[in-house]
Amino acid sequence: MKFFLRGIAALFVLFGLFTTCMEAQPVAKRKKILVIGETKGYHHDATSTAMYMVYDLGKETGLWDTYIQTSSEFITKKKLGANKRNLDFFDAVFFYTTGELAMDDEQKAALISFVKEDGKGFIGSHCAIDTNYQWPEYGEMTGGYFDSHPWNTFDAPVIVEDREHPITAHFPKAFTIYDEIYQAKTFSRDKVRVLARLDESKIDLKAKNVHRTDGDFAVAWVKNYGNGRVFYSSFGHHDQSLNRPDIRTMYTEAIKWALKLTEGDATPRPRPAK
Repeated sequence: MKFFLRGIAALFVLFGLFTTCMEAQPVAKRKKILVIGETKGYHHDATSTAMYMVYDLGKETGLWDTYIQTSSEFITKKKLGANKRNLDFFDAVFFYTTGELAMDDEQKAALISFVKEDGKGFIGSHCAIDTNYQWPEYGEMTGGYFDSHPWNTFDAPVIVEDREHPITAHFPKAFTIYDEIYQAKTFSRDKVRVLARLDESKIDLKAKNVHRTDGDFAVAWVKNYGNGRVFYSSFGHHDQSLNRPDIRTMYTEAIKWALKLTEGDATPRPRPAK
């Protein structure tokens, strides 16, 4: 009986130690992402899919909570009433947008400082660069502007340039995706690190509306913007693209990187020879 009681006592001690250790473990605070699906230009049918994708990925990973908005109202540093959140509440912003968004000068300055000074994240999907043409700082932050999609929706041949970056590490060296790929203007490899591009040897460089003469059509890139991080990808014109497991993984890793949950080099570099 004495040995039995001693055994029970030892179990209680071990349980107490285990409980104390568990309580001592810090619980990671979930990040908060603001998703904007505002349409002021061409409306993509996949807008809802893109917004829900971020929500879904946050639930799958347990890393962030998603706040979906179809207007830019929350993009401000001003205090908002009626249980509305401003940018101070968020850790990153995700854009799936078109046209000149309904943002005043304070809101524009707030978004820039959110990334540049506050060190927060910006993730742009597909049409995010088909946005805010009359606001040059936005194009500087994103890394470029939409300049047509010469091949419309097609089987796009992709070369993955950086397979060491966590955003693109899961891709093979080359793959094909049925999607609408944007041509970018005001884009320069001196300012961004390209993660993937079209294989220029497998596309029609004489197609109508091809404006780039260097054959350089990036489809995913990253950049440091002041203290913050920016990711953009052309992938995501329709549900078929956004529902691909490899594309969902790409956006998962892009959000994690923008939130500074992972590390990956954003140093600009020239286009690789091969």
